[in-house]
Amino acid sequence: MSLNTEQKLRYSRQLILPGFGEKEQERLLRGRVLVIGAGGLGSPALLYLAAAGVGHLGLVDNDAVDLSNLQRQILHSSEDLGRLKVHSGSESISALNPDVHVVTYHMRFTADNAMDLLKDYDFIIDATDNLASKFLIADASFLAGKPYSHAGILEYYGQTLTVLPGETACYRCIFRSEPAECPPFSKGVLGAVPGVVGTIQATEAIKHILGIGRLLTNRLLTYDALDMVIRTIDIHRNADCPLCGKNPEIRDLRRHPSGGKQ
Repeated sequence: MSLNTEQKLRYSRQLILPGFGEKEQERLLRGRVLVIGAGGLGSPALLYLAAAGVGHLGLVDNDAVDLSNLQRQILHSSEDLGRLKVHSGSESISALNPDVHVVTYHMRFTADNAMDLLKDYDFIIDATDNLASKFLIADASFLAGKPYSHAGILEYYGQTLTVLPGETACYRCIFRSEPAECPPFSKGVLGAVPGVVGTIQATEAIKHILGIGRLLTNRLLTYDALDMVIRTIDIHRNADCPLCGKNPEIRDLRRHPSGGKQ
């Protein structure tokens, strides 16, 4: 694969970066990233991955576009109301960059389909909005040996972490298990917050594909939009982690129900 004239112009601002040239761009065009969730986090992640020229994007979502989504889910527009997010999202990506091949999965990410969905991708982005899916993605990615980016947002706050299975601290090293009951909380979110965090997730995917820079591993990045404070908290692999510890309890996905939501 070599870049054509149009591609050299499209990606010209990347091609002149230190340590970034045509070979790196060709590597991106061969890259494969699966994004689970086409909402607040998935929207900026997908758009920036597509703009950068990541050539193969998988999009998992079971939802349709609602008017309340548009305050933050910039992958979709008012004309998409009522449409499946995988359809409107795929069209937005293709309109932005026809180089990108999009595979859509109109389904929930569940224990039943997780391993099959993950198998063809180089990097996974958790852009879901509920704890059950986050624990499932963490477990499935680890068991499949797939690097992934976790993120979560709430109100004015966000967090993100990159995991290299078997090498770095995983999601369960920090959050051992899903609480039996989650306390009620506001589902409100400032629209720009997932924009910031989802863009970081896209950056991590690009860095991983290219093998450049320092990934956000063994560090949890937190973002406080109200006080405009971004910090990273050092974390370490937990020897007692039920997923990646010395005596792991989790060896398959049977503890996860077959249903779920993005």
